[in-house]
Amino acid sequence: VQLQASGGGLVQAGGSLRLSCSASRRTFTNNAVGWFRQTPGKERELVARINWRGDSTYYVDTVKDRFTISRDNAKVYLQMNSLKPEDTAVYYCAAARGSYAGDSVSSYPYWGQGTLVTVSS
Repeated sequence: VQLQASGGGLVQAGGSLRLSCSASRRTFTNNAVGWFRQTPGKERELVARINWRGDSTYYVDTVKDRFTISRDNAKVYLQMNSLKPEDTAVYYCAAARGSYAGDSVSSYPYWGQGTLVTVSS
C-alpha cells in the first residue's frame, strides 16, 4: 500500500485545516490508519488512529476535542480545528497491516510522504 498525505499549509492560530490520506496501488479499506506528526529532534508521535470500519478512534490528549479522524471508502481525513502553534509539524498518515492497530510507529508498515502544517501565532 502506498499512501499520500495532502492538505497541509500555513494557518493562523485558531484556524482549521483538513488533511487527507489516500492510497495508491490498492485500497486500505480493511486497514487501520493512523495520523502521526513529527517535529525536528523529536520522535514521531501518534496523533489519532481509526480502525477499518471507522467506529473506533483514538486521540492523543493534546488534540482531543480539537481534531477528528474519519474515513470513507477512499480516504482517511484529519480535521484539525482550533490549531495552536504547538501543532506545527510534518503530519504523516500510515496504515497498519490489520483492521486494528496500536500506538507505536512499528505497528504501521505503510507510510505516506508527509505534509507540513505550520500554525503561526
